[in-house]
Amino acid sequence: MAASLWRAVMGTGAASTDATDSAGGGVEFWRVPERVGWLTKQGEYIKTWRRRWFVLKQGRLFWFKESTVTRASVPRGVIPVASCLTVKGAEDVLNRPYAFELSTPRETMYFIADTEKEKEEWINSIGRSIVQHSRSVTDAEVVDYDSRPGDK
Repeated sequence: MAASLWRAVMGTGAASTDATDSAGGGVEFWRVPERVGWLTKQGEYIKTWRRRWFVLKQGRLFWFKESTVTRASVPRGVIPVASCLTVKGAEDVLNRPYAFELSTPRETMYFIADTEKEKEEWINSIGRSIVQHSRSVTDAEVVDYDSRPGDK
């Protein structure tokens, strides 16, 4: 699923391997991110846990193998947060401390932070980003039920 999210964000049939062709979908993930840090992430196909460096920037959550992220770095994956419905604690689901989940209409991804404070900070940062980057209702879409034709 993360691979299909990657393709959706990147607009390609496969993940980019050429660092010069905007591997971040036009987002300069190496410059002034909104949040960075280590999280343990459950794999997409083989459900093993791997420690990855995460970068949240401009509505996308990128992950890398290493914490040194430069213009030449190629993300291992990316989640467009606008496609996410919820982010919340998941200790009870995984029976692990500092766990949280990120849900899209098609899947739920699980992460583990190093501390309770980091877990809460990630949940808050991702939650804020979901709100900021989700499609909002425009004025043209608001229906004024008091002025419908024929209602006199």
